Amino acid sequence: MEPNSRRERTVLGWALGVSLAALLLDQWTKIVVERQFVLGESRPVWEPFFSLTFVRNEGAAWSILSGHGWFLLLVAGVVTLGVIWYFRRLAEGYAERYFALLLVLGGVVGNSIDRIWRGAVVDFFDFHWYDKFRWPVFNVADIAICIGVGLFVLSTLLRPSGKKEEPESGA
Repeated sequence: MEPNSRRERTVLGWALGVSLAALLLDQWTKIVVERQFVLGESRPVWEPFFSLTFVRNEGAAWSILSGHGWFLLLVAGVVTLGVIWYFRRLAEGYAERYFALLLVLGGVVGNSIDRIWRGAVVDFFDFHWYDKFRWPVFNVADIAICIGVGLFVLSTLLRPSGKKEEPESGA
């Protein structure tokens, strides 16, 4: 896809729209959970597999770096700036990579809003097998990040690199 072409602008517009929708859905669901649940409350949706459980995560995935929210915000800022700065190079003109990169950014922004305004990330999707196995509780922003990363990796594996190789010198 050519830079600044009509097709690129269309794809970019749709990708921004999907990213913004993910961000808005993320924030809306967190507001609903905060208003309808008491911290720590769990409501079964589909026993024994799935519940909605209101938790606050002060770290990253699996509570890694818990209590280091400002560091995580710094990392989020660096990632955001890096993706914006190298956006075209990372996307290599592939439409799915526009969606992938902007979904990741939408998720990063959603969790960053939580760190700034709530002091911790609100999580509520709780998958488990009775009390024997529990996946870490997560949210819509986490889903957007995982889908974006997965889509980017899949695209990278299935699509050729758009970079042209330099011919070897005859030295």
